Amino acid sequence: MAIPHSPIKPQSSSKLTTFFLISSSLCIGYFFSSVFLLRTFHPSSNQISSPLSLHQIVFGIASNKDSWPKRKDYVKIWWKPNLMRGCVFVDDIPQNDDASSSSSLPAVCVSADTSRFRYTYRRGSRSAIRVARVVLETVAAGHSNVRWYVFGDDDTFFFPENLVKTLSKYDDGLWYYIGSNSETYDQNRRFNFEMGFGGAGFAISQSLAKTLRNVFDSCLERYPHLYGSDCRVHSCLAELGVKLTHEQGFHQVDLRGNIFGLLASHPLTPLVTLHHLDYINPIYPNKTIGESLKHLFKAVEMDPHRVVQQSVCYDRWFSWTISVSWGYAVQIYDRHVFLTDAFNVQRTFTPWKKELKAEPGSFVMNTMEIHEDPCRRPTVFYFDQVSSDWSGLIKSSYKKDFVNCSFGPASPRRLEEVRVLSPKLNLDLKQLQAPRRQCCDVLPSTGGEVLDIAIRECKEEELIHMH
Repeated sequence: MAIPHSPIKPQSSSKLTTFFLISSSLCIGYFFSSVFLLRTFHPSSNQISSPLSLHQIVFGIASNKDSWPKRKDYVKIWWKPNLMRGCVFVDDIPQNDDASSSSSLPAVCVSADTSRFRYTYRRGSRSAIRVARVVLETVAAGHSNVRWYVFGDDDTFFFPENLVKTLSKYDDGLWYYIGSNSETYDQNRRFNFEMGFGGAGFAISQSLAKTLRNVFDSCLERYPHLYGSDCRVHSCLAELGVKLTHEQGFHQVDLRGNIFGLLASHPLTPLVTLHHLDYINPIYPNKTIGESLKHLFKAVEMDPHRVVQQSVCYDRWFSWTISVSWGYAVQIYDRHVFLTDAFNVQRTFTPWKKELKAEPGSFVMNTMEIHEDPCRRPTVFYFDQVSSDWSGLIKSSYKKDFVNCSFGPASPRRLEEVRVLSPKLNLDLKQLQAPRRQCCDVLPSTGGEVLDIAIRECKEEELIHMH
């Protein structure tokens, strides 16, 4: 005889429904609280971890056995042996190399054989494949505690503190490819406006570098037709879906001659690199390229973040416009110049390709012509000395570049020296992300041959304008 089932009472059904609802709510609550805790105790992609140091950057520098003995003196100026890690990659060990200088330079590494890769670019050099693999071999070296990998040529002149400061804006846990393109339109058109030019130097975050290492050789197989090493790196990163993050402080310097205009009106960002040192004039008069770079480094060592940063002020008495490129040069116009015009880059140089003319459309920056008569140009004072006092105030002096011109008592040419007072510039993250140019004042003087200027932070609603 079958035993009849007892009917479930409505109250029991209600209790079961309530139980499942409570259980579901607890599970959902646990899930969201777990996510909250993960976000609370683990840095998100938008958070920057501990301050970046030079030791957490590994350098890969491309050179060769013939070039390195000539270029190592440039590297010796900026390389900090006790703080920096990396290697100079060559095709073979240079002969007659001075081993005694090795302690002040990065290690020299011989690149791996690349004969298995095809290279089909006409009139190019297959060494581009070896140089491209500097990226892979630098990452494969297995350094510990690395946050960024930075690459450049043996004539890429780095400003280490400014490199650290620039990279500190970015989270190395994300995929970043940071650098800059060429100053010359034709070079960008020929190669790519979104490529980090190798001579300017470029940086790859550690998280991206690990993945890039695993796929890099397979990318090289697909690009035998490209010209340079940086083209290959860019193409492989493009395949990974990564775009270039532009930083204006990296300078390819696809220019020839006098780059005064570029340095005197530098973008409002720390100076990170200069390139093509053997193809430009010495940046200071009456000095060699090497002497000029050492001279500039006197200012860099005193106040790296401020070097070549431009401040403009207007003299009320004489109606002068004064442009200070700190640590490099001061220019004084004998008239009032609109601020935006003072920021334009003077075309003191020519394009990289000698057959091209120095016209406004030749460059990827706002440029202006210089007057054909040197006596109608602004008076230039070049950096001479720098010091600091007990309070931390930095004093830099600039001596007049002599041009044989006649002048009257109201002309800036009567001056022999400009002295600039400034506090040390310590940029924080907010200032890097939202930069603001600093102001300057012409200080009272006795009307002699010296002009004193003070640089300071602008007031909240202060405008930099002619009076």
